Amino acid sequence: MEAHGPAPTRRTLLRSGAGLGAAALGLAATATAPAAHAADRRGRRAAAYPPTHWIPASASNYRVSSRPTAYPIDFVVIHVTQETFPDAVKIFQDPARQVSAHYMVASADGYIGQFVREKDVAWHAGNKDYNNRGIGIEHEGWVDDPAWFTEEMYASSAALTAAVCDRFGIPKDREHIIGHSEVPGADHTDPGPLWDWDRYMELVGQG
Repeated sequence: MEAHGPAPTRRTLLRSGAGLGAAALGLAATATAPAAHAADRRGRRAAAYPPTHWIPASASNYRVSSRPTAYPIDFVVIHVTQETFPDAVKIFQDPARQVSAHYMVASADGYIGQFVREKDVAWHAGNKDYNNRGIGIEHEGWVDDPAWFTEEMYASSAALTAAVCDRFGIPKDREHIIGHSEVPGADHTDPGPLWDWDRYMELVGQG
């Protein structure tokens, strides 16, 4: 997402609980991750989904579908919010904003919120085809401040991406796990040059 005003300091966000917990948003934390599959399409043991919490986006900000029947799921698209987690939640729940992602990962502790079911089409990529065929994962922070990209965030997000890839048979490579800036026609820069793709892909490979 695009920036909306100056970023608060990381210390301020950590002190006020940027890692969230659903209680910080006044929401019940209910795990909704799909059940882990025993094996992926190649017969290997599939990665288990990490704990996620259902925080529904406005129904005006995504399209109900029946993926992967309606569309194959071929990509995971990595985003950076340019917002705090709570502010990004407000955006996803504002019916006027016309934007959403399937998941968002908090900086401080790797907490994962799920906003759109994987079967449905989130509006995150700025490209209809990639929206139809992608899973969008947002990450709390700013592209020009790598302090937001914590080990907890990388580990939690990579576990999620590995599980998504195993569930839908997506190759765990940089042709299929891409940044928002790599979507054809994208005018966004996230996750930016400070995102550690080597570290991230190593973690994804470990499942």
